[in-house]
Amino acid sequence: MGSVKDLIVLKEPSKTLGIGRFVFSDRYSVFDYGVMPDMIDGKGKALCMLSAYFFERLEEEGINTHYLGVVEGGKVRRIDEIEEASNVMEIKLVRVVKPERRDGYDYSIFKTLKNNFLIPLEIIYRNSLPAGSSVFRRIKKGEISLEDLKLKEMPKPGERLKEPIIDFSTKLESEDRYLRINEAKEISGLSDEEMDELIRIALKVNEIINKETEKVGIVNEDGKIELAFDEKREFMVVDALGNPDECRFNFNGVEISKEVLRSYYRRTEWYKKIETIKGKKEWRKIVGPPPKLPPELIRIVSQMYMACCNEITSIKFFEVPKLRDVIKELTQIIGLER
Repeated sequence: MGSVKDLIVLKEPSKTLGIGRFVFSDRYSVFDYGVMPDMIDGKGKALCMLSAYFFERLEEEGINTHYLGVVEGGKVRRIDEIEEASNVMEIKLVRVVKPERRDGYDYSIFKTLKNNFLIPLEIIYRNSLPAGSSVFRRIKKGEISLEDLKLKEMPKPGERLKEPIIDFSTKLESEDRYLRINEAKEISGLSDEEMDELIRIALKVNEIINKETEKVGIVNEDGKIELAFDEKREFMVVDALGNPDECRFNFNGVEISKEVLRSYYRRTEWYKKIETIKGKKEWRKIVGPPPKLPPELIRIVSQMYMACCNEITSIKFFEVPKLRDVIKELTQIIGLER
């Protein structure tokens, strides 16, 4: 599994869907480094409950997902049936078929697969483009065009887009690589109609997350989802969604996502090493272990995750202050660290 959640396989996927359980941990990861040295208390439960909440909202809107429920006392339950937050979610499992590694990556196998597999894409929705967005850099280098993003003119940094844009990156390569829409369709073996449907689902998911976060004053700036084909070759939203690790949320102008932790590390000598050697062979060993976070920052980021969960779900799973109070203290702590 990934560096921040584990997978327990209860039934292996084959020609039919399997069954598994995600165990959301308190670990975190930034800059593709892998597991970082600290634990963020409550983070796993907050991410699990937020993902469960949004999976249930998607299902209400008729969107197919791999979600079966959250696990409490060994039983699989819906959110309104549980007594306290859980960090375990039961899900349907699909096959994860990886492209062959040669000079590059060979995705030809995806043209032969019929059903029950993970689509090898991260599908990114963007409602705004911050000043440092990769989109500006890619447009400048000619790696992507305004037309690719269905934009009529170059947006201003931080400007809320009139219409969200859908972007793509690889999912199953050693490092994420951005793709044009035609490349995304080609490597996944999708038809034109399937690609249109994939984009429609991504936009609908974004719309649902926007609706739920706006109720509590949170701005959903961008995020990502993953899709798979089920046994009938129908799209199914998989993995996790709608939480601060999958989305870039903003509250009163302050990021409430992993960006808080990235911002701290960007001021360290460790990150400066990453900037110069990332991508080289064994770069993680060369940069060495990251510095530990200050205890006060760990505490307030922990509260940030839990308060975000409380407010979006409208259920007080965690005994923490209101999000506005957490964010106020967070800005003070970050200010001191600067």
